[in-house]
Amino acid sequence: MGCTVTVCRDCCCGSRPKHPQVDHDAQLDRVRAALGRDHRVRTSNCLDVCAQSNVFVVNPAPAARRAGARPVWFGLILDDAVLTDLIEWIQAGGPGEAELRSVLELSVIEAPDASAP
Repeated sequence: MGCTVTVCRDCCCGSRPKHPQVDHDAQLDRVRAALGRDHRVRTSNCLDVCAQSNVFVVNPAPAARRAGARPVWFGLILDDAVLTDLIEWIQAGGPGEAELRSVLELSVIEAPDASAP
């Protein structure tokens, strides 16, 4: 099994009122169609970074995780070109396996601080 991709789809992410120009269902369908055989794609309730919606979290494949790779969080995934770059990076192996293109690095965000109130 490859990477696990978590797509926030509860609060602001996936919300037509917040991002009316984005077809959120088509975006999720596209990710599942492109990655579904080799990678796990799931949705989540709010990931607590609403200012950065739409949010995707890419967890490394098990072997990469054992080798030290960590999840990478992406925000503002609202454009088809950025989504294409993200899909291609995951298909190439994702965290710990594939180099992150400099354009895609612009979408990397920090994970929320779980210890914050």
